[in-house]
Amino acid sequence: MAAKLRKGDKVVVLAGKDKGKQGEITTVMPAKGKAIVEGVNVAIRHTRATQGDQGGRQPVAMPIDLSNLALLDANGKATRVGFKLEGDKKVRFAKTTGDVI
Repeated sequence: MAAKLRKGDKVVVLAGKDKGKQGEITTVMPAKGKAIVEGVNVAIRHTRATQGDQGGRQPVAMPIDLSNLALLDANGKATRVGFKLEGDKKVRFAKTTGDVI
């Protein structure tokens, strides 16, 4: 099945503690149905110091469920994603504006 949300997409959070926040997808985990979004669902992780880097409290973006994310369209609003054929190629498009993503 084709992925509706992909790495590099600008998304908005629909539900949860970060509702309304926007960011870019850095990683998608299709098997788990989750994605990591830059600046969203950030947790503090305590790391031990190693020879390479200093330890301490590090903010780390944690995975968020794909169902809680929506793609941002050209107008900056949340939209659903559809698929259509252009010629012989399958493309994603924004349902609100009809623009190809």
